Amino acid sequence: MEALAELERVQTRILHRISDLELSHLPQHFSHSLSLQSSAAAGANVDADADASTTTEGRLSAILLANSVRDFSFKRVPSDYYEWTLEARRDILGAASIHHLCKSIVLVNTQAPPNVTDCSDRNYSKYYVVVVQYTARFNAETVKNFYALNNGKISKKKFNMRLAPEETSAKLTGYEHNGVTCIGMKTDIPVILDEAITKLNPDFFWLGGGEIDLKLGIRTSEFINYVNPFIVNCSGS
Repeated sequence: MEALAELERVQTRILHRISDLELSHLPQHFSHSLSLQSSAAAGANVDADADASTTTEGRLSAILLANSVRDFSFKRVPSDYYEWTLEARRDILGAASIHHLCKSIVLVNTQAPPNVTDCSDRNYSKYYVVVVQYTARFNAETVKNFYALNNGKISKKKFNMRLAPEETSAKLTGYEHNGVTCIGMKTDIPVILDEAITKLNPDFFWLGGGEIDLKLGIRTSEFINYVNPFIVNCSGS
């Protein structure tokens, strides 16, 4: 047995020696290049993670995931997207129908009293974001009726919902025209979701994704659970 053990030790030393000799005959830059490749790969992963956190898509994805939203998708569209027909937009996004294409618009209550200047009270805010279908006709009067009936305490005369100026919308949301989304806004503006969107089948709709050429598709039920919008019948066909 001792002879067998000694033979194993001799064989092991021989194998180690052969390995050392092989390595000594490799080009000097070989092991260094492997190290550089490994470092570069690791650096690329770090850079990719950093880029993901700083891009609009990465930032909004992180917000959605942190709020238990799992069924969503971002898609880039061409710069002339808004010159296309709704059918062409539907096709490039892979939307179920043109009725699944929606937009977010910022409204301002021009009749709000002087003490109502911000969005701190979601029941009586100076500003609201309304999500409505492109195929629907938004009706501000129905929104007025909704607010007037809210808690039964506020007169209709104190509501006059109008489209907010573009610069106001950009300042409040952090997004420019045609890129507005109600995810990750600079200001916590209360959201109104048109009731018609909740009746879409399948329940997955598309809206702005934070940039003009970035669109966000999202499961309606998950959107409602996260955003907690007021659901109001505020449009007509």
